[in-house]
Amino acid sequence: MKMWAGRFQKEEDKRVNDFNSSISFDMRMYKQDIAGSCAHAEMLGKCGIIPQEGVKKIHDGLQSVLNDIENGSLEFDMEAEDIHMFIEAELTARIGDAGKRLHTARSRNDQVALDIRMYLKDEINSIMPLVKELLGVLCDKASQHTNTVMPGYTHLQRAQPVTFAHHLMAYAQMFMRDIGRLEDTFDRMNELPLGSCALAGTTYPIDRFMTSELLGFKKPTSNSLDGVSDRDFCLELLSALSILMMHMSRFSEEIIAWCSWEFKFIELDDAFATGSSIMPQKKNPDIAELVRGKTGRVYGDLMNSLTMLKGISLAYNKDMQEDKEAVFDAVDTVKMCLTTFIPMIDTMKVLKDNMRNAAAKGFINATDCADYLTKKGVPFRDAYKITGELVAVCIEKNLTLETLPISDYKSKSDVFEGDIYSAISLETCVNARTSYGGPAPECTSKQIEEVREFLKK
Repeated sequence: MKMWAGRFQKEEDKRVNDFNSSISFDMRMYKQDIAGSCAHAEMLGKCGIIPQEGVKKIHDGLQSVLNDIENGSLEFDMEAEDIHMFIEAELTARIGDAGKRLHTARSRNDQVALDIRMYLKDEINSIMPLVKELLGVLCDKASQHTNTVMPGYTHLQRAQPVTFAHHLMAYAQMFMRDIGRLEDTFDRMNELPLGSCALAGTTYPIDRFMTSELLGFKKPTSNSLDGVSDRDFCLELLSALSILMMHMSRFSEEIIAWCSWEFKFIELDDAFATGSSIMPQKKNPDIAELVRGKTGRVYGDLMNSLTMLKGISLAYNKDMQEDKEAVFDAVDTVKMCLTTFIPMIDTMKVLKDNMRNAAAKGFINATDCADYLTKKGVPFRDAYKITGELVAVCIEKNLTLETLPISDYKSKSDVFEGDIYSAISLETCVNARTSYGGPAPECTSKQIEEVREFLKK
């Protein structure tokens, strides 16, 4: 019989029970549900709402339920409506009337809101170390390649020379912002909804601040209606995870391109690549492709939740049961992607010579050629035009700016001297870009150190 069956004259149709039940996915919150119930019982006892001996029985009973779940001797009843009802029913079966007192001054509405917040707080604390581990790998990789010249791109066209360290540190900045977003989400999530009850609080003299402290929240929620109906924290986490996945997807897109014979900038370790069932020569970047593909899945979880919430009036509605599968899926997906993405990056081989050879083509030092003229007094727009004409000459003669004879330079401007070749060498182009945040080795070393300092905090 259901806990709420007193009002009803008929048994619930099994089809309704199956449709209504959430235990198949919310059973993962059993630890949080038991911890919340223990704190709630302690508060009820301290406030004189239930007898202290009842509190002891509740605590011991809940601990026995927890132990039996974790040692496998107690299986979840898939006929139960949800994890909350399952645990309460099991507790009552073990300790009798004392178990029936546990739900005093509490509703499933605030109980659910509590459990999901506690669960997601724990998940944020498991995701952030993974992102930090990725940042550490990027720092280690970048520190080996502060002098590895590669082409930087705009519009996927070779643009200007950078270093591989500079490229990796751009992603490091993204992942540091991801950590900041997760921290912000955690901070706003860290308010206790328990005590809001169904929607209007309670007439019992409860102490929500005590429960908040017991469960590690910074404070109780300030409005009972909002306490049970707020799922902004789910949306914020889903948004933060979507952005994190977008960053990994962008990185994956580059990994996929760099692995191709057309680029051949890197080679993935055999342990983090796959082959073909028919083409023996293939080495496929499947991990990167799956990360790229699973990004859409996490986006879908966010859109699912936004759409589910957009038309719900206050306070709790059953629609809100749909929050869990979406946010659980996103959390699981992100953790799975990170745990395979990190070692893939860590073990990949960087083909420095191929990067350097690609940088030597495509006239990516053309801007430096124009800057050379500008520094000798030629107006930038004139210098820009002269350099464009020189590039056209190179293309016609199948040469590069480095191999173009000085006579061709002088045919476009008498300002050119023999020092043009050192001015447009790739190493000069990179090393001279010492503006804060630039690709010069001294700059990228500072960037790496800043990320390492961030990780120490």
